[in-house]
Amino acid sequence: MQASSLIQLALMGVLVAILPLSMVWMASSPNKFRKLVWVAVFLTFDLIVFGGFTRLTDSGLGCPDWPGCYGMANPFLAHEQISAAEAAMPTGPVTVVKAWIEMIHRYLAMGIGVIIMALLITATVQWRKTRMQAFKPGIPLALFIFVCIQGAFGAWTVTLKLQPVIVTIHLLLGMGLLALLTWLGGREDYLMHKPPRAGDDAALRGIRTLALLAAVVITVQIALGGWVSTNYATLACDEFPLCDGRVVPEMDFEHGFHLWRELGKTAAGHYLPFSALVAIHWVHRNFAILVVAVVGLLAWRAWRHPYLAKHAKWLAGVLVVQLLTGVATVYFDFPLAIAVMHNAGAALLVLLVTMLNYRVNQQLEVNRAG
Repeated sequence: MQASSLIQLALMGVLVAILPLSMVWMASSPNKFRKLVWVAVFLTFDLIVFGGFTRLTDSGLGCPDWPGCYGMANPFLAHEQISAAEAAMPTGPVTVVKAWIEMIHRYLAMGIGVIIMALLITATVQWRKTRMQAFKPGIPLALFIFVCIQGAFGAWTVTLKLQPVIVTIHLLLGMGLLALLTWLGGREDYLMHKPPRAGDDAALRGIRTLALLAAVVITVQIALGGWVSTNYATLACDEFPLCDGRVVPEMDFEHGFHLWRELGKTAAGHYLPFSALVAIHWVHRNFAILVVAVVGLLAWRAWRHPYLAKHAKWLAGVLVVQLLTGVATVYFDFPLAIAVMHNAGAALLVLLVTMLNYRVNQQLEVNRAG
């Protein structure tokens, strides 16, 4: 890719970031750093949802190279190559629409990278000047490293032609980035408004254990859901609650969960058997029972604590919607809008469980100090 195209891409990332950065800079809020953190959370959530849309519309190879599109900074400049690829394979991965979907996803990702760089620079400068806890640069530095790793996996997603394990890790890293930003946002909120001493410490420690367990099971379920999506196994079971008319259908776990292989192929290079796709779908579907049990119990326990109740109510609502959209995706034969909502629901669960983990830890700290 030519240097001029790389410069144009970098400028596009800066342009995407300018609007949110300007809004934060001109805001009347005295704590602009905190505001920028929550803007980054919002945009990262949007990126995850749009990334799901990109994957679900089969646009991941809309531009089959990286970081540009056929070596160009945008699909306008690559229109000739895209049109030729579309004419050669009209139903293939490269079309004008898919190219734009893929590049918009990349532009948004670059914009978030610029915002995270702004967070790191601001935190470092202010920490050196003031030593205020709000500007401790550890988490912003971790975010910068994280977003660089995420960018590398974004590149490998394309260059390795949507290899399922790479795409799934890319999804998990996106959720991890959202969780880390949310944790930073929780810190900024806590430093502005510390809660009063409240609640029984033994009950709070029980909620903390549940919150940690919820984070683990949600992470596993997102990995399983990403594995379903990246292997195109969503409709391997096209009925609910049974699968292929049985509670336990015929399944091939060996090929279904062999991680290092090409899309649609076994490790030996043969076509992936349908029973492998059934195994992938069936495990994700049934692990959801454990997720509902753990997260539902967490929401119920946290609901009774004044500092946690608001997030607990949201968590319970999102959990119900997530369960319904998962069933509806199968029942209505994989409609795009519901599938995107299901992806968004997973991101919301990550955000809310992260906030509950942070809040219960801080409430315990306040109680110990009080």
